[in-house]
Amino acid sequence: MPEQPRSRRQTRAAILTHLLQSGGSFRPPLAKAVRLSEASLSRILLDLKAEGLIEEVRRPAPYVGGPTGLVSLDGAVALAAFELTAQHLSVGVGGLSGELNYTERVPLPKTPTVETVGRAFREAMTLLRDWTRRRRVVLSQVGVSIPGLGRLSAAGNPIIPCDVGRISDMLGEMFADVPVEFTNSVVAHATFHRCRTENYPFNDTHLFVFVSHGVAGAWMDDPVETDALQPIELGHMVFGEGGPRCRCGHLGCVEAYTSLPALAELLGVPEPELLQLGSDWVSAIPISSRVRQELRHRLYRLGLAIGNTLNVKPCHGVAISGWPSLLAEGDRKALVDGVDACLLGGRKHAQVSLAFVPPSNGNDPRAALAFAAFCLACRGGMPAASTEAA
Repeated sequence: MPEQPRSRRQTRAAILTHLLQSGGSFRPPLAKAVRLSEASLSRILLDLKAEGLIEEVRRPAPYVGGPTGLVSLDGAVALAAFELTAQHLSVGVGGLSGELNYTERVPLPKTPTVETVGRAFREAMTLLRDWTRRRRVVLSQVGVSIPGLGRLSAAGNPIIPCDVGRISDMLGEMFADVPVEFTNSVVAHATFHRCRTENYPFNDTHLFVFVSHGVAGAWMDDPVETDALQPIELGHMVFGEGGPRCRCGHLGCVEAYTSLPALAELLGVPEPELLQLGSDWVSAIPISSRVRQELRHRLYRLGLAIGNTLNVKPCHGVAISGWPSLLAEGDRKALVDGVDACLLGGRKHAQVSLAFVPPSNGNDPRAALAFAAFCLACRGGMPAASTEAA
């Protein structure tokens, strides 16, 4: 079938998302990437520049006689981000390229409730409103990242209790004219890596897996598509009824074996100590041969969960982020073996390419900020009302 013509929003979105993921581009390769003639591209860039969404700066030509104008996203565009974690709620303001100009953290109680999480959001919103008013900052987009947010129902949240509808209403009261988008935290981290990680291994459709307090995944597709980012649940595949209890209530879930709390218990250290060490725990905490054997067994199960997911919806690329990406190749091999052991999965049968990317937990609210930038780019930088009309 012939390719359908793209709408104005889709064309603008293709340009902005390419700039977001590439960090900037000269006109000829940009025109090729978004499938436009250089004349058509120039007309759209003129509009985007007039709207303050892009800028063009002089850079040395990539080759003799080549272009010298590098097109990039305008650093003056302001975005807000809210990122909920097990310990606190982060709020920040930053730009399209990912730099943070302001950030605050509102602590959560050890056992949060809908009421205490709601109060934390109210406090964070007040801090954000006061900061933007003092500096006369006009926000173009708000991104909100919540762990376990249901894909089909915004109210479904099995991890941290919160009333998303109430939070949305509060944002509407304080930031009436600013577009707001909510997402599952795995989608925010997937967006962060795709847009911020240098030499991210995949440009086309792939599965992103995030191993942190939970174990989840996201299907990553063409950013211009409406369902480009689809969260999926990996962590609650049950391997055995006699296994450890998961926070979902079942026994033997893969999350109960491979989440950060489960890792802390296996290593024999308190979870706060493990979190404080960050990526240094690999060298700071000695691992006995017995514990290493159990660790590899759990990684193998995680690999089985990933492989079974690929059996349901095949793709040729998997990016794995979180604590397993910090391990030595010998330990990570157990995870790869688990993927390979699946009936239709693995590198042998399905030619799956696996890549480990650095963990991004602990850098909040940068993941939510990347998601906010992605939302703005996907609607072509147009006002939300114009996007709906289109």
